[in-house]
Amino acid sequence: MRDLFSSRDACRGGVIKRQVRDVERIVGRDVFLAEVERRGWQALENGRHFIICCNAEPVRRARSAPARAGA
Repeated sequence: MRDLFSSRDACRGGVIKRQVRDVERIVGRDVFLAEVERRGWQALENGRHFIICCNAEPVRRARSAPARAGA
């Protein structure tokens, strides 16, 4: 987790992505999300990935997902 949070993108306030299963296996979901919150960042979960916004800027959805056929 130290490597993740000290990466160049994280230090510059960028966005990083990690697989949920790796986070759960290495440090655990609760520990990971507590550290994200402690830093004032936001984490999104989409499918099998966490997307971490390494800054305190608001997150806005730019576009809604298109309707799925048969839904």
